[in-house]
Amino acid sequence: MIADPESRAQAMQIGARPLAVPPAPAALHPYGAGVHPHDTLALSASVVTVGTFDGVHRGHQTLLKRIVARARAAGVASVVYTFDPPPKTVFAGVRQLTPVAEKIRRLSHFGIDHIVVARFDAAYAARPAEAFLQELARLNPLETWVGADFRFGRGRSGDVARLARCFDVRVVSDVACAGGDRISSTRVRSLLAAGREEEARHLHGWPREGCLPGTAG
Repeated sequence: MIADPESRAQAMQIGARPLAVPPAPAALHPYGAGVHPHDTLALSASVVTVGTFDGVHRGHQTLLKRIVARARAAGVASVVYTFDPPPKTVFAGVRQLTPVAEKIRRLSHFGIDHIVVARFDAAYAARPAEAFLQELARLNPLETWVGADFRFGRGRSGDVARLARCFDVRVVSDVACAGGDRISSTRVRSLLAAGREEEARHLHGWPREGCLPGTAG
């Protein structure tokens, strides 16, 4: 939820919707998660995590389990806010590990209640940081989980410190593999590029069978 009254007023300024608005109608994924375009979901309370989640690897999976457990303990909805395509794919041309349909399938597997998919294009990238804060405020998060390097808004002007002025922010801890290396989408891409598919599969944790063509699984 909003951390202080002044920041709450800023985040809920003109254009924000009433707080206790039911979720907008969403496509219901076979696993049960509601899938929403950005700027369409409003909740009375939630636990939210924001990130790219490309590959939905074992590090992501640890976080997703934690989010669902904390949301259920609080009696509120769990929400993943993600981007398609990944910003690094748009700006740096890196390989996208999971098409959005496969990413939604994998996220839904962990019992997430709502998945917000922001179409990351030029218009979205040009949004001011305040627009993201307003959108997040409509989810009324009790906790907001992000990576330490999380940025938002035009020109990456928003950071974790700015987010924490408005919300109760929890910074995600790294998850390491047995060899001690940090599990990340970048690491998975590097292993795949080197032809080390079995090592990559160990990090992302998904079997090849059942994954959509073009994914890392």
